[in-house]
Amino acid sequence: MADTTIPQQSAQPTATPAARARRADFAPTAIRLGSLALVLIVWEIYGRSVNPILFTYPTAVAQAFVELTRSGELWQYLQQSLVVLLYGFTSAVIVGIPLAVAMARFKWLDYALDIYINALYSMPMVAVVPLLVLWFGFDVKAKSVVVFLFCLFPILISTYQGVKSVDPRLLEVARSFRSTELQLWRDLVIPSALPFIVSGLRLAIGRGLIGLVISEFYTSIAGLGYMIVKYANSFQTEKLFVPVVLLMVMGVALMEALKYLQNRMAPWLRQTDEE
Repeated sequence: MADTTIPQQSAQPTATPAARARRADFAPTAIRLGSLALVLIVWEIYGRSVNPILFTYPTAVAQAFVELTRSGELWQYLQQSLVVLLYGFTSAVIVGIPLAVAMARFKWLDYALDIYINALYSMPMVAVVPLLVLWFGFDVKAKSVVVFLFCLFPILISTYQGVKSVDPRLLEVARSFRSTELQLWRDLVIPSALPFIVSGLRLAIGRGLIGLVISEFYTSIAGLGYMIVKYANSFQTEKLFVPVVLLMVMGVALMEALKYLQNRMAPWLRQTDEE
């Protein structure tokens, strides 16, 4: 008699929500790393086929990075640039966010300052850098003022737009529940405008790095911008690329830090993006 026993299939364990979340987080990271590896490989192959005076490749840049780090030169200039960026960006945040909130709250202030803000924002800021250097000198003060002006307007305009975009019906509901002015801004207006504020900060980081390098081009005595000018004039391309790549890494790191801060301060925005 033939055996009619049906073999039992092994039970497949179902993935837990935590495991699925880890896989979902791993996929974007894998794509980013794969894209970065591809770019570096293409850059390495192409860079080796070009005159080293005109271009370079990643391994040469890495060797130059090690050399400049061991000599202490890179850290010296990087420290000077970080101080300028910190002063300029922090000053822009301290001035830009409260001023934008005040303009959105008081129409008379908005009418008084709107034309000047639009005029200064539309003006090429590079055109006034030589004048600012003449006014404030060649030290940290002048460069911090340049970075401040480059960072201020993205923060100011984005924050203003965020406050203005709050749903009027929500404001009406909050007032109907007798919310005080402080409670209204703390519990409704600022949380609603937070995505705009963070977007302004992220834009300001990029513009601040541009302003930092431009100011150091004009002063040419310190900072990463000075390194770029120095090694460009001596045709040391691999060392020239070290501050350039470092500025790119700084920009990405600072923007990711702001994104992490936004997720910590407003976790509901992350949940909305995932849905």
